[in-house]
Amino acid sequence: MEPVPDRELVEAWRAGDRAAGHALFDRYYEPVARFFFNKVDADVARDLIQRTFLGCIEGLAAFRGDGEFRSWLFGIAYRQLCRHYRGRAGERGVVDFEQLSVADCRPSPSQHAASGQELRLLLAALQRLPLDYQVVLELHYWESMTTDEIAAALELPPGTARSRVRRGRQLLEESLAAVAHAPNLVESTLAGLEQWIAAVRAHVRGARG
Repeated sequence: MEPVPDRELVEAWRAGDRAAGHALFDRYYEPVARFFFNKVDADVARDLIQRTFLGCIEGLAAFRGDGEFRSWLFGIAYRQLCRHYRGRAGERGVVDFEQLSVADCRPSPSQHAASGQELRLLLAALQRLPLDYQVVLELHYWESMTTDEIAAALELPPGTARSRVRRGRQLLEESLAAVAHAPNLVESTLAGLEQWIAAVRAHVRGARG
């Protein structure tokens, strides 16, 4: 049986069908949890997940439906993440997420209890990227979003989204080389991206349970 399309669930939810809203939340809980995974600590992630879905409820009337629901939802998640790190910056000034990385923002970036040396290496390398590049790469690889969908989520011109994916891949290779203890680890990590994507999905799913 084919799943009900997001657009139909959104329309039903707007019409007062609370079950449709619950169905959307259940469908997107894990993707939103993956979005915050590797960017903030687990307790902060739980709070930001809640804030994201609350923002979804509060903003539903403003969602015009002329784009994909998941792009709109990830846009809310991205703004919550930026608000979190701006709050941490306090009086230090404007936060430039094209320059600042998770590793810069946190005293000691998290070391995930992930199985596999390559996966731990990949997660550490991603944390060293400027946050905006980490976001586009993870949306592209972990969520299989097109650059047009990413552009809609992050309110970017499509050309900018495409260039960030390309540049992000280059930065990731450089970051992997910087944190790897052996050159062959860089090659095996990049070659096994699909495997590590599946491992991240399993990790987040297990954390929810």
